[in-house]
Amino acid sequence: MPTAKVNGVSLYYEVTGEGFPLVFSHEFAGTYKSWEPQVRFFSRRYQVITYNHRGFPPSEVPEETNAYSQDILVEDLYQLLRHLGIREAYVAGCSMGGNIALNFGLAHPEMTRALIIVATGAGTTDREIFQTKLEDMARQVEREGWRAVAERYAYEPNRVQLWRKDPRGWREFVDELAAHSAEGSARIIREVILKRPPISALELKLKELKIPALIMVGDEDDMCLAPALIMKQHMPGAGLLVFPQAGHAINLEEPDIFNRAVLDFLTAVEAGKWVVR
Repeated sequence: MPTAKVNGVSLYYEVTGEGFPLVFSHEFAGTYKSWEPQVRFFSRRYQVITYNHRGFPPSEVPEETNAYSQDILVEDLYQLLRHLGIREAYVAGCSMGGNIALNFGLAHPEMTRALIIVATGAGTTDREIFQTKLEDMARQVEREGWRAVAERYAYEPNRVQLWRKDPRGWREFVDELAAHSAEGSARIIREVILKRPPISALELKLKELKIPALIMVGDEDDMCLAPALIMKQHMPGAGLLVFPQAGHAINLEEPDIFNRAVLDFLTAVEAGKWVVR
């Protein structure tokens, strides 16, 4: 089991394929396994790196609350890439992982060849409702454990699309979520997700981020639509792709469309055809 001791914790990671590095950062309800459709596709021509954030077994689950923050997770990714000898990469992330990818690009633009930001920015709008809902979830997970909560969570309005399109994939998602650490998830909610700045607070920084970026969002992922537009409007190198009748986990819901769109984006970047204004 490959692990790297970085930034004070052990992180589980996998490297598949050869070529220019492409790293995928997973969402709160996922793991490195959430990117399996992308690993199988992109490892044909890229070196694909997937990993679990701290708080997500088999990565380490620190007990101290001060061992968690968005900045810490960004630093984890930075140190993992340095551990692997990677000086520059394509950096992709979904939801919480999308925030990590975006803020990695802001902190380390010299290491970021391009960004792929998926279903990112929940909590930017309707912030009080979002905060109340997430705190309730943290309490549920602490009280009942993920095995009792996972299936209910997977029927959320922006999650049910996966069940509708791919029942087998949805069941795999639920089973993986049920195995998460309740303690780690509660700390991630309170110390990372609820304390990270909304996308709207990053507008001035986004204007200075002159990196090719593909923003991807489902049209039924209500919490992430407005943040996607903000990123498109303020990032000089951003393009926006909206998936029809799609929810939050669009890389799992529509893997063929997702993979083709990302491949076309990377091909354009490599050919110098993606516009950065």
